[in-house]
Amino acid sequence: MAINIVARCEFSKILKRSMKWSLILLLGLVALAHVRAEVEELDNEDLLEELLDLELDESEEELLRQFEEKNLNKDVERENEIASKLAADTNNILNPVVEIDPCEKMHCGAGRVCHLEGVTAKCICIPECPDEVDARRRVCTNKNETWPSDCSVYQQRCLCDTKDPGCLNPSNTHLHIDYYGECHELKECTEEEMKDFPRRVRDWLFNVMRDLAERDELTEHYMQMELEAETNMTRRWANAAVWKWCDLDGDTDRSVSRHELFPIRAPLMSLEHCIAPFLESCDPNKDHRITLVEWGACLGLDPSDLNERCDDIQKSVPHLLG
Repeated sequence: MAINIVARCEFSKILKRSMKWSLILLLGLVALAHVRAEVEELDNEDLLEELLDLELDESEEELLRQFEEKNLNKDVERENEIASKLAADTNNILNPVVEIDPCEKMHCGAGRVCHLEGVTAKCICIPECPDEVDARRRVCTNKNETWPSDCSVYQQRCLCDTKDPGCLNPSNTHLHIDYYGECHELKECTEEEMKDFPRRVRDWLFNVMRDLAERDELTEHYMQMELEAETNMTRRWANAAVWKWCDLDGDTDRSVSRHELFPIRAPLMSLEHCIAPFLESCDPNKDHRITLVEWGACLGLDPSDLNERCDDIQKSVPHLLG
């Protein structure tokens, strides 16, 4: 019986010693696995508690201390990494970085496109116009020349304006579209027709303005001008003339270019054979710019009835209360 007890004690000591070295070996394997991959699945805390319960010598305790410190440092690093990522994500949500295309706010006009040179936006002539096979896309210019499309006309004007080698004729800086379709012989406007034409244009402008007002397609300022024209016969033609002149002055430089007359000229050329000579009469000094006074004169209006009441001017003038 005593022998069995002694044998059991010896066996227990051997088993404990064996477990100790087995655990140390396992510790080494765990450390190796921790280097190759983040050992999230291993329960290191339970393992450390078991090791701490054993009676270890100083070298073994130092090894365990280093292992525990290493794990602690990795946990701190991981927490810091997660916190930094969370802070970055929060900052991106609260202060999003929006990449702005410089060309989005660049207006280049007909015949030009926006081109990026690095981060700088620049307007250049359209490099290439689409090949048009549809005859209905053709246009007739002020030179009585048929061009393949409006794009080709605007491109040519730009090339001549920038003195590009692609310019076919320096005078094409003033090239513009007269009407859509191939050029054809237009009926001649007689002297009697020309005398009556300004009145017809005045009436037409007022009717267009009134139609847009009824459809609520005018700004508040122009709605007021239309209402004034409806209730005051002396302002009927003048207000309509000022409205249309302001409407045509797209670049708000207080003059209407030949090119800006396109919305009136092109649609009416085939219907009103007097529109071309009429618009020519609106530019008596041939400077390719039509002022409000010149516009009123060709419409047969008194200069004293014409005031630059454009919408952009009204918005820039402070209104006094009271």
